[in-house]
Amino acid sequence: MNILHINTEKTWRGGEQQTLYLLQGLRNRKITSHLICQPGSPMARAAATIGTVVFPLSMHGEIDFTAAYRIRKLIRRYQYEIIHCHTSHAHTLAFLASWGTNVRRLVTRRVDFSIFRHSFLHLSGIKYRRMADFYIAISRKIKEVLVSDGIAAERIFVVYSGIDPDRFVGASSEHLISEFAIKDDEKIVINVAHLAGHKGQKYLVRAIPAVLERFPRTRFFVVGGGALREELKAMAFSIGLTDELVFTGFREDVGAFYHLADLFVMSSVEEGLGTAVLDALALGKAVVATDCGGIPEMITDGENGLLVPAKNPSALAAGIIEMLADLDRAGRLAARGPELVKARFSIEAMVAGNVNVYGRILSPHGSQPMAKA
Repeated sequence: MNILHINTEKTWRGGEQQTLYLLQGLRNRKITSHLICQPGSPMARAAATIGTVVFPLSMHGEIDFTAAYRIRKLIRRYQYEIIHCHTSHAHTLAFLASWGTNVRRLVTRRVDFSIFRHSFLHLSGIKYRRMADFYIAISRKIKEVLVSDGIAAERIFVVYSGIDPDRFVGASSEHLISEFAIKDDEKIVINVAHLAGHKGQKYLVRAIPAVLERFPRTRFFVVGGGALREELKAMAFSIGLTDELVFTGFREDVGAFYHLADLFVMSSVEEGLGTAVLDALALGKAVVATDCGGIPEMITDGENGLLVPAKNPSALAAGIIEMLADLDRAGRLAARGPELVKARFSIEAMVAGNVNVYGRILSPHGSQPMAKA
């Protein structure tokens, strides 16, 4: 196999971590994989450290004909069999670059919202139905959304994201106790996510007063950066939350917060899968999460965590209170997390799933012309 990967992001989030895991796994299997990414990006630096051949290329949006021309030259030079696109902009660039060639266009879809959500005159229908041959959805929910938007089911494969269950095992939280003056009798609740609307932190902020009425010795930490940080801090201040809620911003020591936590909360309103939940499960942490997107594919309500309705601060507060009120039960639910992660959400399973997709789309059946819209 000869694969070209494209990632257009300038920052580092979950999709970039998954791309890196995949590149490392493919290298271990001796499958040729090259990467096009933004010059000087975290993706470029990380991929280079694992020995991936990296082609730094400035990509300015998805309609960048100069970038597409340069990608086309690489396709001709290296005779790639598959272009694997890891971002939405990469999707369009790959189409422009590969038009008229025999290369297969594969797009990984990591979000569970409709392709028409931000579409002008429903032009996204053309992009998604005609400008890629196949898709990898990282959850069954995402596949369902794509099918409902008119993408043929046989063109979509489900491969769950994978995590390294040991990456936070050795982390210490001692420095956080002094940094945030945490007392022995305080319960700690954390949320780890980018501060964006679909992560639903505003509903968590609104849920906190009800939790504090029942458990006043509770501290909440929202770990992550993002455009909504100041807006969320203003909201918290407006309802009287001060030391009880901390917005940490971006942190390198995320694992320390997981170790500190009595409870992990995912408040998303849209979520393709949610690897932050998997990190919590891998560490045997109790989880309360919303029932949106791919989250119910990780959390079975009452078996390895609690699920509550999305966009509902009262329900979220009730779930948090239920867990904090019975930490023994919370511990029993949490104890089932590590085995689930090992069985279904490992890096090896993710890499194997992607390799299986490559094989299927390169098979005689998979080489048939792209399905019509």
